[in-house]
Amino acid sequence: MRTNNRRTIRLLAVLALCTVGAGAAAGCGNAEADNGDAEARSTEPALQLGARARQVADAWDGSKAAEAWHEGYYPMEAVVQLPENGLRSEADRRAYEAGNFDLRGKLPSAPHKSGRVMWKSGSPLTTPLMEAEKAYKTLDRDSSPGPRLTVTGARLGEMTVVTTRGPATVPAWLFTLEGYASPLKRAAVSPSKLPAPPIKPLRQEAVPTDVLAPLGGLTEVAEDSRSITVVATHGSCDDGPTVEVLEASGSVVLSASVAGSKDGNCSGEMRGEKVSVKLDRPVGKRMVLDAFTGRPVPYSEWPRTSQSWS
Repeated sequence: MRTNNRRTIRLLAVLALCTVGAGAAAGCGNAEADNGDAEARSTEPALQLGARARQVADAWDGSKAAEAWHEGYYPMEAVVQLPENGLRSEADRRAYEAGNFDLRGKLPSAPHKSGRVMWKSGSPLTTPLMEAEKAYKTLDRDSSPGPRLTVTGARLGEMTVVTTRGPATVPAWLFTLEGYASPLKRAAVSPSKLPAPPIKPLRQEAVPTDVLAPLGGLTEVAEDSRSITVVATHGSCDDGPTVEVLEASGSVVLSASVAGSKDGNCSGEMRGEKVSVKLDRPVGKRMVLDAFTGRPVPYSEWPRTSQSWS
């Protein structure tokens, strides 16, 4: 994660961030003058974080990528909804989390090739319809010993999914589970393809995590939209992750870093931790962007590492 040569890594980090673009010029001119002064070093990460976050916000503002983003379908919650009242036992919950399913019978074919994603406002989106068998395979991910859930059939219906454009009604496969009166629902459409970002990501090997680190995903947007919860990573020789926010008119840019990094022999294992970030105003339809990657932060079903889109 880090080495004992603090000065070298700090200098590489500053140089890497300075070459991202002209917007990072502030505070970069005297990178070689780092004399190891602790107070000067303590302000360096904050200066660089702000410069990079502003670059990301400016790059997306008014871009073709932002226009395509606002027209797409990007779920911000799980695309699987459990039967009403949830799963009935701990064994069933373990089976679901592990992806242990059995199929008894034959699944139907999709009645047509495409489906429509509908919002209360704005144009609907026509997108390819996922076959029931493919949707089932996203559930049945494992074949390990242990409890299992049995699917006895499926029919095409609908479900409501929270997206970056607000709640949407989407086609869904309604799977009948043995022993349950209501179905397990799985969205029958895939997220839109992410547009090419208008700014390049930073090189992870050139930037230490106490300056800037990539986020692991977004797990929750508060009901009032005034705070968001993300997964930030940290290692074995630090005090945990921190996340700073830059709010712009069209985006919310999050800058993650690691606090209290220590020199020494540290394992390379990275750990995820949820961090809640308060906003000055509701996130609304603004994009939530990662300052490190320069990309929208995907929804993640933490502690599972799978992301709904990327």
